[in-house]
Amino acid sequence: MKIKTKELIFISLFTSLVVVFSYIKIPLPFSPVPITLQTFAVMLAGLLLPPHSAFLSMVIYLLLGAAGIPVFAGGKAGIGVIFGPSGGYLLSWPFAAFFISRFIKNIRNPVNVFILNLIFGVFFIYLIGVPYLSFVTKMTIDKAIAVGLIPFIPGDIFKALFATYLYFQLKKPLEKIML
Repeated sequence: MKIKTKELIFISLFTSLVVVFSYIKIPLPFSPVPITLQTFAVMLAGLLLPPHSAFLSMVIYLLLGAAGIPVFAGGKAGIGVIFGPSGGYLLSWPFAAFFISRFIKNIRNPVNVFILNLIFGVFFIYLIGVPYLSFVTKMTIDKAIAVGLIPFIPGDIFKALFATYLYFQLKKPLEKIML
């Protein structure tokens, strides 16, 4: 697969966006998983990049963090973060971005774009992250849902809504640049 220079620039841009959003962190005293804006960047990557580029932008982010560059939430780094309580959420991001990108092509209605963001940018991430959180921390699945899903629902719905809005604002200008 040959990747064009413009694609590399956009892959780098969205990798950087996830990094920047990782530093906007709100720790929750009852949860090992912090609130960040990173899933917002995952959704935007899926909405605005081709599927392989969306996937690669998130994989590169994970590789940077695993290599010891402080790109994870709050400036953390290392493979230990991926094997820690937030690891399942992190590992789901390349696939979430890929699936959003793969299915966005046939969707024009804002409500359906919002639903797509909810399915893959929120619930798919929970589907991977919550059981992983339960396994790593040895919490019951009910406890993992209570500390790794429920407190995040309002913010994630807002992120999905705002990502949908930005998609419709940025889609046409970016199409001109990306061609």
